[in-house]
Amino acid sequence: MSILTVKELSKNYGNVQALKSVSFSVPEGVTFGILGPNGSGKTTLLATIIDIIRPTSGSYELFNGQPSGESRRKIGTLLETPNFYHYMDAVDNLRIAAKIKGKGEQDIESVLKTVNLFERRFYKFSTYSLGMKQRLGIASCLLGSPDVLIFDEPTNGLDPVGIAEIRQLIRDLHKEGRTIIMASHLLDEVEKVCTHVAILKSGKLIAAGEVSGILSNEEVIEISSSDNSRLALILENYSGISRVEKGDFSLMVFFPAGTSDPGKLNEYCYQHGIILNHLISKRKSLESRFFELTNNN
Repeated sequence: MSILTVKELSKNYGNVQALKSVSFSVPEGVTFGILGPNGSGKTTLLATIIDIIRPTSGSYELFNGQPSGESRRKIGTLLETPNFYHYMDAVDNLRIAAKIKGKGEQDIESVLKTVNLFERRFYKFSTYSLGMKQRLGIASCLLGSPDVLIFDEPTNGLDPVGIAEIRQLIRDLHKEGRTIIMASHLLDEVEKVCTHVAILKSGKLIAAGEVSGILSNEEVIEISSSDNSRLALILENYSGISRVEKGDFSLMVFFPAGTSDPGKLNEYCYQHGIILNHLISKRKSLESRFFELTNNN
């Protein structure tokens, strides 16, 4: 089942086009990252999905059907920094959240345990660290046991400890079978947490699919010989190569992650009458792939 299907979604703010005919789908049971720099349209997209703003054109479906109040009640959402009463403790704040939702008061103890705040449940919100406040916000999302969670920049502003805690919490929630949709401008976050990704730039969808495919962590072997033109020709019959890129003085030979073998490539070239005078094995970083995608569009 598709949790979310976005179809040619656009949103204009006057002359500013925040979303430009964006289309993708979110399968059930994945952790789906919406990745892009600040101002790329991530928050606008999430706000549209939960009906805070209306799209200029296009449409979207939730749970393979038209969006409705019933379908949105299946989703727990945290779009901004949690807004709780500072003079109240976690339990009282969650009671208010449950009353607003009309459900979930019986879940308060369990959700506080899930986010590791049960021991601090009677402490005032004002005494919480930023990471603890964020975890309480996620606890509020979990009231009523929604199968789908939507987070906007869940680690924004946190210190390294807080970031690690939120990331692990998201992994744990995914292991429980929940579908998670999260926006982030951090490539590292998407790499470590998400199974699928959609990349936005200036409101335009650049790519969407599984992280392992979209942000492929390729391996590269840089080689050269006295005759690089002939070298390029013999590589056309070498199995397992993703592609070959020609530089001024060398060739960049790309392989899927975990499949390159410099010794085997060197032997192949020698058997075909070419002696390599340069061979360096490299790994193409996820960061470089991300910049390729966003800079070429």
